[in-house]
Amino acid sequence: MRNHEVTSLQPLLNEEGKIQEPGWARHPVWQYDRSRIVSPKFRIKERDYYLILNQDYACGFTLSDEGHVGFRSVSLLNFKEGWEHTETILIPFPMGNMKMPASSEAGAIVCRDKRLRLEFRKEAGRHFISCDFKNFWKGKPFYCELSLERPEMDMMAIAATWPGKKTFYYNQKINCMRAEGYMAFDDMTWWFDPEQDYGTLDWGRGVLPYDSTWYWSSGNGTVGGRTFGFNIGYGAGDTSSATENILYYDGKSHKLDDVEFHIPEGDYMSPWSFTSDDGRFEMEFIPVLDRAESISRLAIRSDQHQVFGKMSGRAVLDDGRFIELKDFMCFAEKVHNRY
Repeated sequence: MRNHEVTSLQPLLNEEGKIQEPGWARHPVWQYDRSRIVSPKFRIKERDYYLILNQDYACGFTLSDEGHVGFRSVSLLNFKEGWEHTETILIPFPMGNMKMPASSEAGAIVCRDKRLRLEFRKEAGRHFISCDFKNFWKGKPFYCELSLERPEMDMMAIAATWPGKKTFYYNQKINCMRAEGYMAFDDMTWWFDPEQDYGTLDWGRGVLPYDSTWYWSSGNGTVGGRTFGFNIGYGAGDTSSATENILYYDGKSHKLDDVEFHIPEGDYMSPWSFTSDDGRFEMEFIPVLDRAESISRLAIRSDQHQVFGKMSGRAVLDDGRFIELKDFMCFAEKVHNRY
């Protein structure tokens, strides 16, 4: 059944290390247990990524254990002035030593070295991000103290595999988290206002192919006085059981079928478009800034284009109501990884 909704609490993997019930869920019904994975440690990938943005600026944070390599990454983006900087530190062979939490709802990750302290903590319905990055850019440090309030609302969780491979991916996208706090670089301090600024968590655990390409777009905001968000994408597994495409309006989820990205060949800064097989997500996307990053070290290859811009068009809720977007700030990306 396409877009099979899973509602019962259950272990993610069976005794053979395969997903028990592929599909999607409005809440994290699958229980992740790293010890049930039958693949070697260097194949296991665990990743937490936070993005907080508004019309003028944004920041992103990644802590990931990809088996034979770990990533600690911080991004600062200024849309008004048209610049961004991403600084990534690679860690050889973490293979579980980063102690990534088994749940998106609790736990902490603390990474410290001589140059970077980056902490993700979750407690009492809030997510906290604390960072002290020495020599972040141009010899100057970056600091932040941020808090994200996790709303009482639906989310998107998906458990998928790749055909014919010993692979799986358990992914949760938590949208519409109200953001507050500050980030500072050079002589500038930027503040986030929980009345209008939002954050997103991309939480993933699994065994992915060595070579993979995914497409992802997400955005949060206030439309007509109510909270609105969306998550669309494909590439992270077989979507025959479910897609990750979903709308959020006033705390409720509205599931979508297939959505396709139309990216101009070789030109990420030209206008994109998005079309859906059921006509429920039809959008034009005007890029503002391309956070492009390329990593090439030994067997590790990563080509990322996370493009920030303004979405305009129409989204349709389950009951047929239309949501009209006009210059809605969000991002859309294409990422090709070999590691």
